[in-house]
Amino acid sequence: MFTGHFAVGLAAKKLSPRTSLPVLIVAAMLLDLIYLPLVLLGIEHMAIEPGITAVTPLNFFYYPFSHSLLAVLFWAGGFGFAHYFFNRHRTGALVVGLLVASHWLLDLVSHRPDLPLVPGVEYFVGLGLWNSVAMTAVVELGLFLWAVRLYGNYTRRDSLAGRVSFWSFFVVLLIMQLMAYQGKPPPSVEVVAWSGIGSWLFILWALWIEKTRRVPGMRPRL
Repeated sequence: MFTGHFAVGLAAKKLSPRTSLPVLIVAAMLLDLIYLPLVLLGIEHMAIEPGITAVTPLNFFYYPFSHSLLAVLFWAGGFGFAHYFFNRHRTGALVVGLLVASHWLLDLVSHRPDLPLVPGVEYFVGLGLWNSVAMTAVVELGLFLWAVRLYGNYTRRDSLAGRVSFWSFFVVLLIMQLMAYQGKPPPSVEVVAWSGIGSWLFILWALWIEKTRRVPGMRPRL
């Protein structure tokens, strides 16, 4: 998923209003933020195979260090502990840890059986939502639109910038998601990896949103 991961990051603001939106988004996207640099380094791998699923031509055939269930438990626990160490905020630590784990659960729903449970063990899981473009769009866009409405209603803008920052974020992500459903093969794995690393721009965008919107009566903390 793409906007699905952003959706859970947005929705989590209501669970932990003291935690800043950029931190919530990083937690929700963490597995991919780890995976794509590992692809560029040649440690983990993907391939372009048009038709492998209806939604994406990408074959994620080796990513045990970022996407195996065992690795995810490590990353979730580590991120949650780091958050608590720096902030002494138990609710925030729990929420960001669960957000990291939510990435694997959403991938479990969408991917074909390519998610490893333990590095080195040839057993893979995946429910294959990506085999249907229509069903993927219903689930992912439904989740995204729900999260956008939830976040928009839960926070308040301090100025016009708060409206622009949030709704431009929504529109750009929505357009990118709709373009992704076209299933056109990218030119190379390297282009995919670098484009994915560009997700950090959305994290900076989330920081802009955090600076221009607020939870009534709450001062956000990292």
